[in-house]
Amino acid sequence: MSSRTRLVVAALFVLVASGAVAKTVLLQASPPVPLPTPSTAATPAPAPTFQLAEATTQQVPQSTAQIQLSFAPVVKQVAPAVVNVYATTISKRSASPFANDPFFSQFFGNSPLFQSRPRESQSLGSGVLVDPSGIIVTNNHVVTGATNVKVATQDGHQYDVDVLIADPKTDLAVLKIKNPGGKTFPTLQFADSDQLQVGDLVLAVGNPFGVGQTVTSGIVSALARTGIESSDYEAFIQTDAAINPGNSGGALVNLKGQLVGINTAIFTQSGGSVGIGFAIPANMVKTVANAGEHGGKLVLPWLGARLQDVTPDIATSLNIDPPRGAMVTEVAKGSPADAAGLKSGDVITSIDGVAVDEPQSLNYRIATKPIDSTASLTFLRDGAQRQTSLKLEAAPGSGESATISGNTRFAGTTAATLTPALAQQLGLSFSAKGVVVTGVEPNSPADNMGLQQGDIILSLNGTPIGDVATFKRIASGSPSGWQITLQRQGQMIRSYIEG
Repeated sequence: MSSRTRLVVAALFVLVASGAVAKTVLLQASPPVPLPTPSTAATPAPAPTFQLAEATTQQVPQSTAQIQLSFAPVVKQVAPAVVNVYATTISKRSASPFANDPFFSQFFGNSPLFQSRPRESQSLGSGVLVDPSGIIVTNNHVVTGATNVKVATQDGHQYDVDVLIADPKTDLAVLKIKNPGGKTFPTLQFADSDQLQVGDLVLAVGNPFGVGQTVTSGIVSALARTGIESSDYEAFIQTDAAINPGNSGGALVNLKGQLVGINTAIFTQSGGSVGIGFAIPANMVKTVANAGEHGGKLVLPWLGARLQDVTPDIATSLNIDPPRGAMVTEVAKGSPADAAGLKSGDVITSIDGVAVDEPQSLNYRIATKPIDSTASLTFLRDGAQRQTSLKLEAAPGSGESATISGNTRFAGTTAATLTPALAQQLGLSFSAKGVVVTGVEPNSPADNMGLQQGDIILSLNGTPIGDVATFKRIASGSPSGWQITLQRQGQMIRSYIEG
């Protein structure tokens, strides 16, 4: 053994003996490297130090309560207020596949085989009791088109219900139990859904696949999700709590047993839950429920401006980073947006201090505020940030509609005055005038005449039709014929129909 090797071994022995070497490190074998001479030796690099996480203290459960930690107390509180909803729809279908064929109908149209037969179908969903008198909130798609709706409570009782509100724009419906017999029902309290945070624990309660009331747990996966349904008021809560068909209209609750949302939709390719479910926030649900309790007419505040997303190209041209906000493209004259001083090209970035990422989130915030209240808007114009106050008002003419009945070719027509708000909903210019057909009863005289939902009636027998009152007065008459001018899908149609 050389003298140099003896020195190295001796040095290692001293280090080990003194306790200076505390870790065993395995190194890959490599050729021996000559030790530097004292004149050329470099300053040795300091040994790396690694910070270890502090050890967590683990304890065994100290009490029976800790051993039995469970969601059961919350479920016991919540479950009685969640109901099953059964909606029956009766539609007509032909008994023969040749019933719509003109050749066969000509010879066999009066045969019983060619007569339409009623077909009954039933949909299943869930609902939430929000008032002791029997007010229930569920999804609109659970009860839409239903001819009979019943609910079953957890104690096994079934009740007929009236549909107070069925609103497709929010996908919410409000039901009222008929003849409760003086019974007071258990209810859920509304939470402030704006206080939810990603990661909060939540429970979903409903009746998936009709198997019976079921509870699943999860967390809030995301907030203010859009692009889930075609709605102007999208701001969905996303959760990984298992939600399946039949859960629609059921409760999403926090661990205080408060309602944070109404379960509405799932993302799935198989039809089952894959851990991506969506719920309508409680603040929107509360707005619709209050309308149902106080008269059944849902009137939401109206901005009076058309909005569009801020695309990356638009953001670059306006020097907005990151690209977000709601860009104003048109303002209705005399609308709240007009009164607030908004103009085409403005980009709204926040409302009451809450960031606006896209038009749907702005519409949602406005819709959940009461009529006649005021909101503070922050927007960009010509590169400068500005603020304005927006007074929240109902759209002019909201709720003005009429249904025509009696001995007239227009019997079975439901129509509404074409206000700027309705024109915006139909994709028409704010300046469009007339009366729009909002519904046509099947097999009614109006249906047989060829009138269609969405038709804009401009004049009848030479009289301009500017509002529902004028339309109802003239359409209820019985002249020998009708000279009709209407607009359908952007095309002007003029026709004469015998009375």
